[in-house]
Amino acid sequence: MPAKIEDYALIGDCETAALVDMHGSIDWLCWPDFSSEACFAALLGNGKNGHWKIAPANGHADGNASAGYQVSRSYRDHTLILETVFENNDGAVRLIDFMPIRGLNSQVVRIVEGIRGTLPMRMEMTLRFDYGRTVPWVTRIEDGIRAVAGPNLAILHASVPIRGEDLKSVSNFTVSEGERVTFSLVYGASYLDTPQRIDVPRALEDTERFWLQWSSRLQYHGKYRDAVERSLITLKALTFRPTGGIVAAPTTSLPEAIGGPRNWDYRYCWLRDTTFTLLALTNGGYHDEAAAWQDWLLRALAGSPDQIQIMYGLKGERQLIEWEADWLNGYENSRPVRIGNAASLQVQLDIYGEMLDTFFHAQHSMFRHSEYDFRVLCLLLTHLEKIWQEPDSGIWETRGGPQQFTYSKMMAWVAFDRAVLLGEQLSYHAPLDRWRAIRDQIHEQVCTHAFNQEKNSFVQFYGSDQLDASLLLMPAVGFLPGSDPRVRGTVEAIERELMPNGLVLRYDTSKAPDGLPPGEGVFLACSFWMVAALKAIGREDDANALFEKLLDLRNSVGLLSEEYDVTRKRQVGNFPQAFSHIALVNAAFDLQPVNGTRRRHHRHVRQKATPA
Repeated sequence: MPAKIEDYALIGDCETAALVDMHGSIDWLCWPDFSSEACFAALLGNGKNGHWKIAPANGHADGNASAGYQVSRSYRDHTLILETVFENNDGAVRLIDFMPIRGLNSQVVRIVEGIRGTLPMRMEMTLRFDYGRTVPWVTRIEDGIRAVAGPNLAILHASVPIRGEDLKSVSNFTVSEGERVTFSLVYGASYLDTPQRIDVPRALEDTERFWLQWSSRLQYHGKYRDAVERSLITLKALTFRPTGGIVAAPTTSLPEAIGGPRNWDYRYCWLRDTTFTLLALTNGGYHDEAAAWQDWLLRALAGSPDQIQIMYGLKGERQLIEWEADWLNGYENSRPVRIGNAASLQVQLDIYGEMLDTFFHAQHSMFRHSEYDFRVLCLLLTHLEKIWQEPDSGIWETRGGPQQFTYSKMMAWVAFDRAVLLGEQLSYHAPLDRWRAIRDQIHEQVCTHAFNQEKNSFVQFYGSDQLDASLLLMPAVGFLPGSDPRVRGTVEAIERELMPNGLVLRYDTSKAPDGLPPGEGVFLACSFWMVAALKAIGREDDANALFEKLLDLRNSVGLLSEEYDVTRKRQVGNFPQAFSHIALVNAAFDLQPVNGTRRRHHRHVRQKATPA
């Protein structure tokens, strides 16, 4: 059975990533990239679906001293190098896990280092390609094994002998103080030249140097620096370096409610995340990554405006066909296990606002814009003019049929608003008067049809009496200021109805029609949005208190999933979740005095900037 979601840590090479549990088991890894088939899939099944464990050979390493071992773990400061320490009266060992930043091939490196005394250790690896289904053909090599299944090749090099046992590769060895035992697993294509064995000590030095240099660029110096740094390191790890695309999470089908069907594949890039991501990166000082993300977005948008999707693959792929891996039991029997994402075919009007807002902020934070880019955006606006009044599926990708979602209309307003501002500030030729008129029409329509007088709040969609946490972003995007009584009423209504135990639900799944059985955890990104909303309406002390509460939900190495189950007191949903960490970073900046930090909207900025 897999570990609790919060008991995993992340390692990665900026093209794919692995999850390592508290007991030294790698239970999830997709090769060669984030969205490829998993070769370790125990996370969604059991050990027979693929895992790689290194732990003491006797006793039960579960962090409980009475069971024989104490277990602790942490990342090396400012890096993505994971260190797990197993300790008892006889000795202590350190397990060092990392993935070198990829060169020709992707690799996982594991080093067992003796700290004190002598401990017996066991390595057990079960490779299963094709999401835990395919047993590879394994042969011995001089210092390990070679495993082949169709196009997939994995080679394990080890400094101790390896043997076969029940379709597994295992090794029993001892480690004494000052000794090191090394394992390196490299992936390659079976039809190409065999990947070369790496120099493990040098790979460790190079990997540590990479992360130290990267994290040293952080421009946040507030009281939450450690949390912001860890979140941005995680965001960097979820970046597909060849294209600049950022996956929402490295996992699929981790449930939003344990045992339920709300299980989705998040190994893709969402347009919904674009502005949030750009602001987190630029405020943090990572302009190269922000520029790469914007370039990915431009390539993804290329084509006919009426074919824009809400999400794309790592390289901009459009075909994300959803299917079910029915041989996997699902995380704690949460089925189905979905591969691909059918929501990619939905119409969501909010993405137009996100795209325009991203280019607006790229211009003002990096002076990065061109008239060619603006012409692409004009085509999108021409299409949005035709469809903005139509119902859509909304930001949460509901499967209960289209509605006139308030957030979607608000973000359509953002699209025309930012287009007008860009046109004005850069003196580009555009139908600004028409865009202004549509912008004002949308604003009036939302204020008239989306505000519920009885609740004194904006609601999820026109005519509804249900609330939606996305409306916390009204002041953030500049639709209405925090001083507006309707904004205050909305924030307070969400507090009353969508905050069980002081954390924010996206909406009430037991009442709002979304096409699925009710039940999910509180949504962590929405809870971070509430931090900014509370500050916007003048409740700064409450904003700070909520932020501190959210920080306490991070796991022992500072990671967050998509949601939190307040009853079980567990993280749920795909992990680690980029959206949660992006929201953490942006909330930390929101709580700071302005002093150079760029907020989500700066509609008062009127100076003319020079396009890059």
